[in-house]
Amino acid sequence: MATQKIALVTGGSRGIGKDIAISLAKKGTDVLLTYRSNQTEADATVAAITALGRKAVALPLNTADISGFDNFFQQTALALKSTFGAERFDFLVNNAGTSLSAPFTKTTEAQFDEMLNIHVKGVYFLTQKALDYMHDGGRIVNISSAVSRVSFAGVSAYGMMKGAVDVYTRFLALELGARGISANVVAPGAIFGGAAMEDTPEMRAYVAGVTALGRVGLPDDIGGVVAFLCSEDAKWVNGQRIELTGGMNL
Repeated sequence: MATQKIALVTGGSRGIGKDIAISLAKKGTDVLLTYRSNQTEADATVAAITALGRKAVALPLNTADISGFDNFFQQTALALKSTFGAERFDFLVNNAGTSLSAPFTKTTEAQFDEMLNIHVKGVYFLTQKALDYMHDGGRIVNISSAVSRVSFAGVSAYGMMKGAVDVYTRFLALELGARGISANVVAPGAIFGGAAMEDTPEMRAYVAGVTALGRVGLPDDIGGVVAFLCSEDAKWVNGQRIELTGGMNL
């Protein structure tokens, strides 16, 4: 009998994170997801996963606050035991984050630090601590962005941080290879319907116009690829960046 797989998905209560969590559940994976503040959304996602016949639990986590990580993993250990009857999980998806739209000349130090704490320091040190709770042979998927490849005015700080995630992931893949843990990047383009970016008819028209497939991205364009990277079919994919944009700015 195959051992049950468990994924930890940060920011898994809505948008892309929710689709990732549900996509993993559809592939037979149990899910421990985190949320920043909206427990109602998190509970709804847990309910959707359990409706698929999988186990799920939601825990609060501010990924920008490194001082809270030790307590979070204490709660994670308890949840693993009580909900899943396990001591470790298999997959880590670093998805939690927020975007920032501000011209380079107007970006404040506080805004810059917020992006740094959420997307770089938070991801770096959460992953570091998560390793004590991960099985050997596990998978790490870091969520980056198309703006680490293509430049758009107003997202310099955010794009820099996502570029750091791309580089960081290659080092993870190299250093964790001895444990059989792979690490890859998924880089979505402009995703509408996840409350992470400006959503207007004008913006949708612009994005569709620079995308080869002629439409905007939606949350359900992302989750299936993350689930694939956590499957046996992707066992030899490591240190790679997979961009999911429908062919934006080719």
